[in-house]
Amino acid sequence: MADSFDTIVIGGGPGGYVAAIRSAQLGRKTAVVERDKAGGRCLNYACIPAKTILRTAEIYTEAKGSAELGVVASDVRLDWDAVGKRRASVSETLSSGVKLLWDKNKVKMIEGDGSLTADGNVKVGEEVYEAGATILATGSVALPIPGVEFGGRVVDTWGAWSLPELPQKIAVVGAGASGAEIASAYARFGVEVILIEMLPQILPAEDKDMAKVVERAFKKQGIEISTGAPVENVEAGDSSVKFTYDDKSAEVDYLCIAGGRGPDTEGLGLQEAGVELEENGKIKVDGYQQTTNPKVYAIGDLVNKKALAHKASEEGVVAAEKAAGVETHPIDQELMVGATFTHPQVASVGLTEAAAKEAGHQVKVGKQKIAGEGAGTVYDDKEGLVKLVVDAKYGEVLGAHIVGNRACDMIAELVATMALEGGYQELSRIVHPHPTVSEAVLDAARAVDGWPIHA
Repeated sequence: MADSFDTIVIGGGPGGYVAAIRSAQLGRKTAVVERDKAGGRCLNYACIPAKTILRTAEIYTEAKGSAELGVVASDVRLDWDAVGKRRASVSETLSSGVKLLWDKNKVKMIEGDGSLTADGNVKVGEEVYEAGATILATGSVALPIPGVEFGGRVVDTWGAWSLPELPQKIAVVGAGASGAEIASAYARFGVEVILIEMLPQILPAEDKDMAKVVERAFKKQGIEISTGAPVENVEAGDSSVKFTYDDKSAEVDYLCIAGGRGPDTEGLGLQEAGVELEENGKIKVDGYQQTTNPKVYAIGDLVNKKALAHKASEEGVVAAEKAAGVETHPIDQELMVGATFTHPQVASVGLTEAAAKEAGHQVKVGKQKIAGEGAGTVYDDKEGLVKLVVDAKYGEVLGAHIVGNRACDMIAELVATMALEGGYQELSRIVHPHPTVSEAVLDAARAVDGWPIHA
């Protein structure tokens, strides 16, 4: 046996690298097994590259329309090579930062593919490392749609964010957070975009009212939206992809499939180690991320319903603390916030209005347009909307939903309110700084009882 560790983490993404650091902070001898780059898929191929390019789209759009603000810019153009270089540079910088944090906390990085042995230790290549506890954090892989495989001009989300040239026309299949972000970026770059969702609405996990706001904004940006029909008859050629959808046919430079992801469990040795799966293929865990092998923990995209980087990080903290034997608390999965960095952004936590009613709640709703607030005009937040879904009897906030230019920053206030079991009554009396878009939360809370000031 090569070496022994108190905790070994397999996977160095946002769940794994956080779990390793927390484990080391608790005095545990810790190692991370990573076959690629520190930071995993999220930092190198997904979340961070996506947001870097979306930031470019934001600046590009503002620069083109800045004359009305008194800033006159000429010859505003997109340098696609520079966009790609910055994307790579941001990921490299943050990946190096993760390595520095591991070094600072004396976490050893072991390069290679990790798998479990029958007794819950970790095998990498021909070496076996003894582990007091093992945390599985291998994330997820892109799933193709039936009858279509990735390759050439049929790309996954990473393929879409790393295209060698700016296309003239692209189709995105799947209008969840990832697909919507790709559509939002490329449309603002002047690309002709078709966004296709088999379910009845784009952003199917979001509240219907919020999805409608985003759909209107997307159409203004020139995005063609198709819902309720699948993509069929895909023919991928050397220079284009042809397909049919909703009784139409199209030919595009690239077809991006962003329809879903599956847990990356292949080769982990789960069965040999006695780690059971749920019916949906994810790993079965308790509230402390412990699997059916008490020595093995699992986090992130491998477990529970949602696949989110911040979820993985917090589950990593819980798993590391439980493995170390210190007091910790299970994560409330119902308070896991969703964040979509389109333009406008979408953020939500808790139940949609429809889900709250389906669960048997008597609900009241408060809404406020961000454009009604002074900051909405100052910061050009024309489409923004805040919606609160509350329990009619006690006032508990059951769900909070925001569309707006900075929705993903605004949602934390509402997560905190719900985590502390606060009600809309408290929100309606909390002083918010002026002028800020957060004042829309104040008016949305007051709107529950029919007295918003700026509606």
